[in-house]
Amino acid sequence: MDPAFDLLGDPIPENFGGRGRPPHMPTTQNRNKVVLLLAQGWPNGRIADALGITEPTLRKHYRRELAVRDAARDKVEAIGLLTLWEQGRAGNMAAMKEYFRRHDAIMAEAFDRSVARETEKVGKKERLRREAENPPDDWESVTPRMAH
Repeated sequence: MDPAFDLLGDPIPENFGGRGRPPHMPTTQNRNKVVLLLAQGWPNGRIADALGITEPTLRKHYRRELAVRDAARDKVEAIGLLTLWEQGRAGNMAAMKEYFRRHDAIMAEAFDRSVARETEKVGKKERLRREAENPPDDWESVTPRMAH
């Protein structure tokens, strides 16, 4: 017997309409929805509400998706960039412009992080210690001139 589907395309459980709540059936669409909502920073309770299930049911059926919460944003962003790239290669210039706008923003953010690491604040003692370890090549520029 072929499984029946509801209006949203989800399979209808066998005991639907019987006593008790029907068991949750995870679908590919719901798995993608969980990853997308995780990427948006939604907490588990809010995601469970969006799916119409409880938090324990969410943790039971979507454990793999919840385990990579931190990577969800990167995954969704990568899919978006790939889609823009493919549309741009197919001739959609608006998609190509958006791809490069996002790419430039990502590169600028990475550059800012690297500059921030290089320009860390250093205290006076640490600065003097570093200068003592790496003296300048031009000593005349740092030594005071004597007045005659």
